[in-house]
Amino acid sequence: MSTKVLIADDDAQLVRALSVTLAARGYDVATARDGRAAIDAVITERPDIVMLDLGMPRLDGIGVLEGIRAWSQVPVLVLSGRTDSSDKVDALDAGADDYVTKPFQMDELLARLRALGRRQVTAAATAGATPTVTVGDLVVDLVAKQVTPPTGPAIRLTPTEWRLLEVLVTNPGRLMTREMLLTEVWGPTHGSDSGYLRLYMAQLRRKLEPEPSHPRYLVTESGMGYRFDPSGD
Repeated sequence: MSTKVLIADDDAQLVRALSVTLAARGYDVATARDGRAAIDAVITERPDIVMLDLGMPRLDGIGVLEGIRAWSQVPVLVLSGRTDSSDKVDALDAGADDYVTKPFQMDELLARLRALGRRQVTAAATAGATPTVTVGDLVVDLVAKQVTPPTGPAIRLTPTEWRLLEVLVTNPGRLMTREMLLTEVWGPTHGSDSGYLRLYMAQLRRKLEPEPSHPRYLVTESGMGYRFDPSGD
């Protein structure tokens, strides 16, 4: 069964190009040209993934996100020409799962779509099970997208920290090379930007490891990458 993608954008030329590209790769494509139509299409088309522009008529992208999140957890990938960090934060806070800035490389966009599709499959496969992973005393809830200690509030992670943690904990014991993690989290154009990875791994360890300078769960494989060790041995 093919993945259905809803493209919600008022740029007719971009919608045509995306529709042709995605259809050629086996996706089932639906479109909406304004915000109200986008919400209606989520209800009637039941897409597996929504690609959403922020600057649409009738109802802007943030309004669409808020409307969708009132009743649906369908993955939403924002495509926007807005490059200000506050716009990205607003979109992610409103419920977006990922954010790509226009203009974008098609291979990066397709990689982001594949990642969202895998998350959707994982969520469906774990429905009825307990979609949680433990990291020492911490509980990682893959549905609620939060990390909670035995007592006190959830630990705040940035969207990028969460994506990195999610990739690691859903591949327990497996070596994830630097290139694999960079491509999965930041896209294929960042496959050699290992500085990003070191920075975010250090941040995750500070938040999650009992002794960040001697990590037990988020382990470095020297010269290769990282591995999540559930046992902490």
